[in-house]
Amino acid sequence: MAVTLITNIKQLAGIRTENKLLRGKELVELKVIENAFLIIENGIISSFGEMKNISPSALKIKEQVNASGQLVLPCWCDSHSHIVYAASREEEFVDKIKGMSYAEIAAKGGGILNTAKKLNAASEDELFNAAWKRLEEVSRLGTGAIEIKSGYGLSFEGELKMLRVIKKLKEKSNLSIKTTFLGAHTYPLELKDNHQKYIDSIIHEMLPVIAKEKLADFIDVFCEKGFFSPGETEIICKAGMKYGLKPKLHVNQMNSIGGIETGIKLDAISLDHLETMTDAEIIKLSNSNSIGTLLPTAAFFLRMPFQPARKLIDTNAAIALASDYNPGSSPSGNMNLVIAMSCIQMKMLPEEAINAATINGAYAMEIENETGSITIGKRADLIITKPVSSVSYLPYSFGTNLIDKVLINGNPV
Repeated sequence: MAVTLITNIKQLAGIRTENKLLRGKELVELKVIENAFLIIENGIISSFGEMKNISPSALKIKEQVNASGQLVLPCWCDSHSHIVYAASREEEFVDKIKGMSYAEIAAKGGGILNTAKKLNAASEDELFNAAWKRLEEVSRLGTGAIEIKSGYGLSFEGELKMLRVIKKLKEKSNLSIKTTFLGAHTYPLELKDNHQKYIDSIIHEMLPVIAKEKLADFIDVFCEKGFFSPGETEIICKAGMKYGLKPKLHVNQMNSIGGIETGIKLDAISLDHLETMTDAEIIKLSNSNSIGTLLPTAAFFLRMPFQPARKLIDTNAAIALASDYNPGSSPSGNMNLVIAMSCIQMKMLPEEAINAATINGAYAMEIENETGSITIGKRADLIITKPVSSVSYLPYSFGTNLIDKVLINGNPV
């Protein structure tokens, strides 16, 4: 049996004796033990508590980590990413600086269509190798669980290629990975005037094969002006739900067109983006079972208003934080930066942000029973920080890498 003992932990944060999706004021409840120990057995958290209560026999464990002055907390659970892509889009970054809008870039064949063109020209091995490097990068930054979407294939062959790459990532990686089918990301250029033909392809060609090969856990649609309407979103999601794929939706990024109401009607696990929300929509989301997943680095990169985190929390919503790591609107998977931006720009308290990026992120991927908190029986997915004064120092010192070690399933990254 592989046993590891972490001793003299300055603060062990994110302790939960039972799972609970945190809503509203509950988000600020981040239980901490000062001067703590934690024991890992075969990759699983088996015991923790105050150092003064540690069993003398535990101190004889050969594999020990002295975390004096350091914090230990759960790994980040990034519940919204697009890390399988073929190439970056820094040329569009320059276009944005020069004043072009997201819609203008998309209209000239840029945006998602640009990424789709490059992805369809890449081999499965090329996509896997590029995505694997990104996965290794984010794991070193503390991410222990991640959701990965398709959506850059925009064809039967391209979408299946992406999903098979994600399946291979799942098989090779120690991270907890969930897959989302996002064939309805936009329309391929050749079908921009024949939406129904592409929707039929998603429903009648892609979904049956995805179900047969068990290539996805969730289904997603980009519900937005110029993309998919609320009605089209509902049709596509219901088709996916027949195969057991639960909805996680892109809504209210640029416009309020009924995506919130559609997602709630479908009992979506999460409604993601939410840069543009009315007070009425905030109340509707707060009264629903859906988690509002906020993506502050996307708002930052696109110079859009940040999501109304405080209003959502104050109306008792359940919210999660995620990176939206993608080549067009959030080319970073650094969840530490996500948490810092949430505090600095969205006025979330550090404890709220950490909970939103751990246990609530796990709920947004339906993996709350295996990770997302310091709980006996869960995977030992742990961040060990460098010596710092408190959890508040993590978002405060936003430009510094404060991670000393990352353990995934008890194994050092």
